[in-house]
Amino acid sequence: MTDTLSAQWVVLDIEGTLMPTAGVHVVLYDYARPRLGPWIDAHPTDPVVVAAVARVKAEAGLPADADTAAVVAVLHGWMAADRKAAPLKELQGLIWQDGYARRDLVSEYFPDVVPALRGWDEAGLKLAVFSSGSVAGQIASFSTTTEGDLTTLFRHHFDTVNAGPKREAASYAAIAEGIGGPTPPRIVFLSDVPAELDAAAEAGWQTVGLARAGEPYADADFGDHRVAKSFDDFRIVPDA
Repeated sequence: MTDTLSAQWVVLDIEGTLMPTAGVHVVLYDYARPRLGPWIDAHPTDPVVVAAVARVKAEAGLPADADTAAVVAVLHGWMAADRKAAPLKELQGLIWQDGYARRDLVSEYFPDVVPALRGWDEAGLKLAVFSSGSVAGQIASFSTTTEGDLTTLFRHHFDTVNAGPKREAASYAAIAEGIGGPTPPRIVFLSDVPAELDAAAEAGWQTVGLARAGEPYADADFGDHRVAKSFDDFRIVPDA
């Protein structure tokens, strides 16, 4: 029997949940990597870029007058380690936003994803995103997809800057407050990462772990969380 959950909000991870991990770690990372230096040099007065570069230098212990090459070397190291550093995510997000606008980049999701998102939206559920990728990058990725512009499906976007780390319960409490303070059981969080689900559950949320075939967490131990191989394995219906 298909498991059924009742909720008001559905909050979704992206990587490994909505799209293949390779879509981020290979396609998007490969697009951003060679463009970081040129982007920094081409936007010397952009306050977002200036602030991000300053944070990179501060976090990496670089001198204030370190050149772009030194900053980019740090950024590339963080990318190789998949470090969820806010200044890296902001710079990547700007580059990806430009790439999607140019249609150099087009998002492609797992086949079960878009029908489920549209179905939940039509049923009256409210959708939000919580990803380590920047809000700007999230919106850009949903604007240019193989299924058209999906941005209107989502009410809110959260990242590690406006919510906090994805593996801390306080971040999920902040999101609950940010979407209007519904009682936690009325929120369902979908992610492929057990530690993120643990944090959401600690904050009182309902959770579903996505163990998608071929993904890094396909064989992970999801503990007491509901587990599904696709969105077709469960139903979410609006609260009465």
